[in-house]
Amino acid sequence: MAKRLLIVTAVKAEADAIAAISNAKVVIGGIGRTNAAAATTQAILEDGPFDLVINAGVAGSLPGSGVEITQAVLASKCIYFEEGVITPSGFSDMDALGFSLGNFPGNCVPVDDNTYSILRDQFVCGPIATVATCSGSDDAAMEVVKRTGAIAEAMEGAAVVHAAARLGIGAIELRAISNTTGDRKKQQWQLEEALNALGKAVKTATNAISHS
Repeated sequence: MAKRLLIVTAVKAEADAIAAISNAKVVIGGIGRTNAAAATTQAILEDGPFDLVINAGVAGSLPGSGVEITQAVLASKCIYFEEGVITPSGFSDMDALGFSLGNFPGNCVPVDDNTYSILRDQFVCGPIATVATCSGSDDAAMEVVKRTGAIAEAMEGAAVVHAAARLGIGAIELRAISNTTGDRKKQQWQLEEALNALGKAVKTATNAISHS
């Protein structure tokens, strides 16, 4: 029997880029972590059960990542960027504070191991940071890299994967790079091309998952 999938996007353009998939429900959750977690939870409770959740959308590449615009990126882990405390000596994540966001260490939300193993050879892989404020300056982009080691940033991934895990469902984050980060005036964008790449990436991923 084919696995039943829940695909969560932030905006309509991302959902529209994904071709109809017979065994998948696509939800437009809204931008940001609160919308993402709430929409994921609501969809699972109202329309489940699902075998896997996919957070799909566009993302910005971070400095030094080597990831090119329109490339598809699969998260090896999803990292909350903001959660923690900033002191005169620097940033400390939840692990350093002695608190827990969930059944995972620090700010790193693990993706579904089995699905990641199935897909990892088909995409660029690396940590993706989940941010509340996107990087529109060079200093901001470098801080995301320094704090998380991520190759890309987006605004929903960790929240979708986290919410799914709380309800006992594995999840992954799959993104297509739409832009560079850093100085807003110097950023490069190819949104339409990235949306086309997203649609192809989701098709590739869902076909591989269905035949696993």
